[in-house]
Amino acid sequence: MTASISEFLRSISIFALPLLLAVMAHEVAHGWVAEKLGDPTARLMGRITFNPLVHIDPVGTVILPVALMLMNAPFLFGWAKPVPVNFANLRGGRRSMAWVAVSGPLTNLMLACLSALAYRAVVLLYATDWIHHSGLLVSIAEPVFLMARFSVVFNVVLMVINLFPVPPLDGGRILTGLLPRNWAYRVAALERYGMIIILLLIATGMWGNLLDPVLSLFLRVLLGR
Repeated sequence: MTASISEFLRSISIFALPLLLAVMAHEVAHGWVAEKLGDPTARLMGRITFNPLVHIDPVGTVILPVALMLMNAPFLFGWAKPVPVNFANLRGGRRSMAWVAVSGPLTNLMLACLSALAYRAVVLLYATDWIHHSGLLVSIAEPVFLMARFSVVFNVVLMVINLFPVPPLDGGRILTGLLPRNWAYRVAALERYGMIIILLLIATGMWGNLLDPVLSLFLRVLLGR
């Protein structure tokens, strides 16, 4: 029992920092780009910050990831409190809305790429056997390796799920910003049914069929697996 608790706490320590960084960076990017395009709402509400206290969502940042971890889910997922954006303030209209929406997933892609570099650097150190000559390096390399690998997987999962083309996910807002006006209105009208559509896709197993190939491609490129 004690060993299980110890292992769980160790997992929390490995996963917490990459998860928090991923969800906070995603939301901060939305707010930062919105500000650059004319909407200061996020800045005025103190949301363009990496202070975790203003971003933590009790369900999405704490309860859901911990529950998935306890259930040994194949991957973890979570979210932070959405950054408020007043799209009416944006210069450039719907195109600017698309830029705000895509900034979050692009930030996660950037974090995934940086984490992949750290992951491959540790793998290279192990492969050359150089790291084994220093006990200090071994004690540092293992948690860095685990955190970097988790960061890649989590950021890719967060990016791919958010790019799914159904509002209120970022992919739906990107479509709304780029499609011709009549089609954009039709996509935007789906927002009231967006979560129902997603839940139906999950319940029928189609969610995994749609997303798994994309996830596998990114993980194969970034982690070499």
